[in-house]
Amino acid sequence: MAASISSACCSAFAPADFAASRKPVLPLAVSLPRRILAPLPIRAVKAESKPSATPARKREPRGITKPCPISPELQALLGVEEIPRTQALKLIWAYIKEKNLQDPENKRVIICDEKLKKIFAGKDRVGFLEISGLLNPHFAK
Repeated sequence: MAASISSACCSAFAPADFAASRKPVLPLAVSLPRRILAPLPIRAVKAESKPSATPARKREPRGITKPCPISPELQALLGVEEIPRTQALKLIWAYIKEKNLQDPENKRVIICDEKLKKIFAGKDRVGFLEISGLLNPHFAK
């Protein structure tokens, strides 16, 4: 309804050949001050480097990145006596993918084989969010 009203209003006030007879409107020529037209000077910024008093040294790992002794069951699977939690989780996921132990219908569920059952408290199926919680008893504090 609004379209019919607007077209009726326009046709009532403007001749039919109005759109065809319109000349394109050219932009006005405005003279700008020279300072606006000239490009801005680019300043080179020198990065200041402070001489370090002590040489950069690698920090000791701590928290979950610190190697900890692990249980004999986890040692049998991973093949090391001490390992950080992050690396242990990586190796367990590599083992799961290598042996194709993910449920084909739901990839978030792991189907445990005999080695994983020893680590995951004898469970047949484990959700991927449960893995880190089930690994806690295998790390000595």
